[in-house]
Amino acid sequence: MKYFLNLLLLLTISGPLSAQVEKVTPIVKTSKVVIDQFMDLRFGMFIHWGPVALRGTEIGWSRGNQVPFEDYDQLHKEFNPVLFNAEEWVKTAKNSGMKYLTITAKHHDGFCLWPTKFSDLNIMETPFKRDVVGELAAACKKHGLKFCVYFTVLDWHDPHYPYARAGTKEINATTDMAKFVATMKDELTEILTNYDPYMLWFDGNWDKEWTDAHAHEVYALLKQLKPDVIINNRLKGISDFDRTREDHTRLSSDAIGDYATPEQKIGALNMDYPWESCMTIANQWAWKPNDALKSTKECIQTLAKTAAGNGNLLFNVGPMLDGRIEARQINRLKEMGDWLNTYGESIYGTKGGPFIPNNTYASTRKGNILYVHVFNRKEDVLTLPALKGVKVKKAHILNGDAITFSQSATGSIALNLPARLPNADNTVIVLELNKNAETIPVIAQSN
Repeated sequence: MKYFLNLLLLLTISGPLSAQVEKVTPIVKTSKVVIDQFMDLRFGMFIHWGPVALRGTEIGWSRGNQVPFEDYDQLHKEFNPVLFNAEEWVKTAKNSGMKYLTITAKHHDGFCLWPTKFSDLNIMETPFKRDVVGELAAACKKHGLKFCVYFTVLDWHDPHYPYARAGTKEINATTDMAKFVATMKDELTEILTNYDPYMLWFDGNWDKEWTDAHAHEVYALLKQLKPDVIINNRLKGISDFDRTREDHTRLSSDAIGDYATPEQKIGALNMDYPWESCMTIANQWAWKPNDALKSTKECIQTLAKTAAGNGNLLFNVGPMLDGRIEARQINRLKEMGDWLNTYGESIYGTKGGPFIPNNTYASTRKGNILYVHVFNRKEDVLTLPALKGVKVKKAHILNGDAITFSQSATGSIALNLPARLPNADNTVIVLELNKNAETIPVIAQSN
């Protein structure tokens, strides 16, 4: 029996036996309790940052396009963000009402923001020589935010990865996926052991050489190191199933991960599985000078529509080359935080639905309370679809005055709006129901 258990453990964590790992190792998802707690957080900060900030172009993807390869690959030698302050970043996130923070520890260009022993392209090879990942982990712990790590599968710097640049079909002569996966596992072991991240956000899983067998092998190691680490749905090899359906917005039955990740769009209302939309506060993920910033209204309504769809929002900032987050981005985030100080009850720890979000209103719910997020006052009366078998007992502005309403025999609700909404970006109306709002089925149509 002891021999069998040792053999099973070997098959679980061994690098070269990836085909066997896929057969032997079951995908044991993170516990529902942990995932439910993650979804209750609702709002997190995404940070895309690295030496590319010196050029103000997109991280990874501008390599060989806007920035010549030979220039891009030497940027780390100039990278010295002397104004980087982990606590200031974390306090910016906290003041914005964010509950977790995710840093691009390694993007597709292979640069590592921590002093890894397994790559020569890391923060210690810059003039800066400080452990950015470690400092952020410590600051998050100090200020009560969940610390999370973005880690790409592909790595154009690693000689054992098949490709050295985006879009090429030319295979590296030194390609060795077994060695590549071994390095990846070593780097992830460093991250989990040294920084204890709450969640791992994978990306870059689309090259055909990365298979489900590799994903299973890495996943098994992660779950051995930290059984309840949360993992998104971008670890599974895309090449092993129909690419036309893969936009990360769905959590397939065979997913190697815990939640779906729609990108640069708000996910659709989904009560079946957890999801998180990742979106940028401007246009580019990494810092870009004078990049167009989303308006306060758009930012607040994006958060509300995401929660109303039963998802989380991972909202991205791109710090500058000197290590600071732009003041205008900080101010915009603070405006979101100010709104949450008044209306956060309608976001955190809620469920989405039952109404499908639109540009006029959306809804979230908790217990016997239904929160109606009013985005636009088009008429004096806001009419909501019928809630069959449900009665509204009371209605009032969240942290404000009562409002009058009527409910028809079919269950439709007419809310008499104040002449001027207390908050032009999103005013929340609280409806107290005679039953648990979370049990109401999703309403098929919304005004």
